[in-house]
Amino acid sequence: MKKLFAVIIICTLYSIKLNAQHHLLSTEKRIFTHADTLRGTNGANRVWWDVLCYDITVQPDYETKSIVGKTAITYKVIDDKNSGTMQIDLQSPMQIDSVILDNIRVSVEKIDSNVYLINSHLQYPAGTGAPRKYYDNKDWKKEITIYYHGNPRIAKNAPWDGGWIFTKDSLGRPWMTVACQGLGASVWYPCKDYQGDEPDSGASITTIVPDTLVAVANGKLTNKQNLSNHLTSYTWAVKNPINNYDIVPYVGKYVFYDTTYDGLKGALPVSLWALDYDMDKMKTHCKPDVFKMLKAFEYWYGPYPFYEDGYKLVEAPHLGMEHQSDVAYGNHFLNGYLGRDLSHTGIGLKFDFIVVHESGHEWFANSITSKDIADMWIHESFTNYCESLFTEYYWGKKEAQDYVYGIRQNIENDKPIIGHYGVNDEGSGDMYYKGANMINNIRHSINDDSTFRGLLHGLNKTFYHQTITSKQIEDYINQYTKINFDKVFQQYLTTTQIPELEIYFSDDNKTIHYRYSNCVEGFNMPIVLHNGNTSFKFLPTTQWQSKPVKTAAEADLLNPIEIEAQYYLTCKQVRN
Repeated sequence: MKKLFAVIIICTLYSIKLNAQHHLLSTEKRIFTHADTLRGTNGANRVWWDVLCYDITVQPDYETKSIVGKTAITYKVIDDKNSGTMQIDLQSPMQIDSVILDNIRVSVEKIDSNVYLINSHLQYPAGTGAPRKYYDNKDWKKEITIYYHGNPRIAKNAPWDGGWIFTKDSLGRPWMTVACQGLGASVWYPCKDYQGDEPDSGASITTIVPDTLVAVANGKLTNKQNLSNHLTSYTWAVKNPINNYDIVPYVGKYVFYDTTYDGLKGALPVSLWALDYDMDKMKTHCKPDVFKMLKAFEYWYGPYPFYEDGYKLVEAPHLGMEHQSDVAYGNHFLNGYLGRDLSHTGIGLKFDFIVVHESGHEWFANSITSKDIADMWIHESFTNYCESLFTEYYWGKKEAQDYVYGIRQNIENDKPIIGHYGVNDEGSGDMYYKGANMINNIRHSINDDSTFRGLLHGLNKTFYHQTITSKQIEDYINQYTKINFDKVFQQYLTTTQIPELEIYFSDDNKTIHYRYSNCVEGFNMPIVLHNGNTSFKFLPTTQWQSKPVKTAAEADLLNPIEIEAQYYLTCKQVRN
């Protein structure tokens, strides 16, 4: 008994410690630096100019793990009440060598390890002799060219701890690429590294490589040129706006397979790129899921957002990333997530997770992009839920609900999903699994699959190729559904509390009493329960309410197991 008592004491103390750690995690406050603000804010040296196009040239050197390049930025002045100083981001140890504007070398000042200021006071509109500060027309375009070089940060665990990847394929040949979401595109090329300003007219990337290798990048191949010293340049270009972190070259011994998909907007060019010895696997394993993905997501979300640039799946030396029209694939030609099922149900082994998830980002992340990475739930919650929608399209609604229920096991509730604004701060990784379950809650509360699908189409049509905020998404959902989900968003996106639904039956079992607890003030998520032809709808708040229960079938729905199976919350039977 003494031993048992000791074990109980130890377990209790350990539980207290874990709860204390959870509390600290969910309430801790980060201390942000001036560098965080420079990176995460559309400040005075960014706000006055709008990026129209990036034209990037880069030459990676495998042996020295270095790159040299230039970035030409076409931009437009959108505010003539500005300092005339441009903030350009390029992370150390990369270095800017020189900057050319109007064929004149302009001064550059490094004010932070990752930030440069460029003096652009005397910018002349074409055909005038007047300095820009005396020129009233804000619509003229300029181009600034930045030359740079260095040894970029090497990825330690791409894509999570990102940077440049210098590795070799299984035959010992160089294989190079980059993964920089969150870390930022400025880890390898100079840019306005702010997610809220995408190049309106797209981007091009010219990669110079040994002629024994092939370079692949976003969009379509527009030029291939043989150079001296056994080098070849490949130029790829996208016509559509694109996230900075999505602009990525791949260099290796690539071969390709071209085909088309007959989609909602006509013939969509589809291209599969793999190392020469993996092409058969790419075609037999990935191609079927690519076509199934396009069919399912055009049904749920609307047309693929980048018909002009096509869809590419490119084998990569890391697990995967949503590079626009250039999706990185490194799942080793396995179903699931590296052969594992993240839903713990077996359902996730029916498809290749990376093909489905990373391609889903073409709609949410690449077409619809959050202005601030604090709102990255817009990218990850909808895309995580697309795995369930893919499942539903091919295997039915029950399987889909089992899948989204299963991924709850991955939720940590460590900190809020929405991060701090203006300081380049991502929120919790719960933006994946918890965010998907929030969307599933909303879908159940809408209680109309046609309306829900129309909502997804409407989001993709309304915010097509735009950078937006969480509030814009929230307001749109409220307006479209005519249900106010403000408290639902507040609960699941800004707190770590799991709402609790308390219920109890009257003595004669003819009335159900209910309320929410452990939630934000005013939490009022509608509950709609279904089982066959029986349904029961009620609107709990933080105040006790009641509703008649007319049949035994309705009573069967009102048990905690049934409620928790459909909604991400805890349900507890209590006594008044």
